[in-house]
Amino acid sequence: MSTVTDKTPAAAPPGRNGTGSGDGLLRLMLDGMRRNMRQYGMLIALGLIVVLFAVWTEGDLLLPRNVSNLVLQNSYILILAIGMMLVIIAGHIDLSVGSLTAFVGSMAAVFMVRNDLPWPVAVVLCLAVGAIAGAVQGWFIAYGGIPSFIVTLAGMLTFRGLTEIFLEGQTLGPFPRGLQKVANGFVPEVGPETNYHNLTLLLGLALIALVVLQEVRDRRRQKEFDLDVLPAKLFVLKLVALAAAVLVVTLLLASYKGAPIVLLILGVLLVGFGYVMRNAVIGRHIYAIGGNLPAAKLSGVRDRKVTFLVFLNMGMLAALAGLVFAARFNAASPKAGLNFELEAIAAAFIGGASMAGGVGTVLGAIIGGLVLGVLNNGMNLVGVGTDWQQVIKGLVLLAAVGFDVWNKRKVGS
Repeated sequence: MSTVTDKTPAAAPPGRNGTGSGDGLLRLMLDGMRRNMRQYGMLIALGLIVVLFAVWTEGDLLLPRNVSNLVLQNSYILILAIGMMLVIIAGHIDLSVGSLTAFVGSMAAVFMVRNDLPWPVAVVLCLAVGAIAGAVQGWFIAYGGIPSFIVTLAGMLTFRGLTEIFLEGQTLGPFPRGLQKVANGFVPEVGPETNYHNLTLLLGLALIALVVLQEVRDRRRQKEFDLDVLPAKLFVLKLVALAAAVLVVTLLLASYKGAPIVLLILGVLLVGFGYVMRNAVIGRHIYAIGGNLPAAKLSGVRDRKVTFLVFLNMGMLAALAGLVFAARFNAASPKAGLNFELEAIAAAFIGGASMAGGVGTVLGAIIGGLVLGVLNNGMNLVGVGTDWQQVIKGLVLLAAVGFDVWNKRKVGS
């Protein structure tokens, strides 16, 4: 009996026949990017936008003062984007967060300015107000069966009207100094006198260690379950790039006044919600009801309870964003929070969320928010008018959603 032999020539080893190790690494990078385009596409886009505006503004974008202002100016949108990402992953939408942000700001002014409540007590009460507002909307959606679009649209109108009523159409302030420091302050200086903010450097190094440890742990877990992982060389390159990015931002902040306090709040939210969505049961259930609701029900997922908790959480984050926004501008205004819901939704979709639900990450929401923030900041620095800014941001959002549709069609084919 004859045997069939494989006539395919063996692949040439790296460095021979014109195939160098550099070419092999490049092919690994391109292959890894193709297989993880949804995950890395916006991260690469963010890097390109930063480089573009850094060149266009002759380096002004990356001045330490501007980087610090970039964090402060976009902190409340990033907080909203985290909650909005969870809502969209669960297959819903929330149009009320901008109005709820303004309403909580007005309640904070009533508590602290009109009634002289201590600001820590007022903060707790405001977070409770946000949680109750989110819970009411969540109940109508989860247990009342009313679509989230309708419920949150009603909430948007209701909270905006209540804001006008509580503030009587006027701007109310100022807020206590302690609350202002939360939105505008920086971590204190400690240690010997150096050219950099010591505590910020320590926090940055700790963050680098945490990122590397988490990435290694995730890779090990994926290999245990026989899931696809990045090639070793590309994984090391990814770690180096992440560490370098964190180090650059750390040095820029440490050469000014240090890390803003609100950045620490964002860091806690990012780590906490990132862990919940990756490792906790409730996180897997959120992905399940957004990805395939009938299958999730058959698997025993309590979809109504999960939906209720998602909107309760969104209400608390909207309250936190409202407090940060009001404290940053030292006043509560009836016009506060305008279009915040659109900014948060855009950040989530730019960061990789899918219209169909079931897809997205908390880090993606932060990346999407930073893309919008850098675009706003860079265009302001180069003198682009607000009319063209709206056009450009609209095209960026359209491109992000279009990329998601194209990517799903490609995977399906």
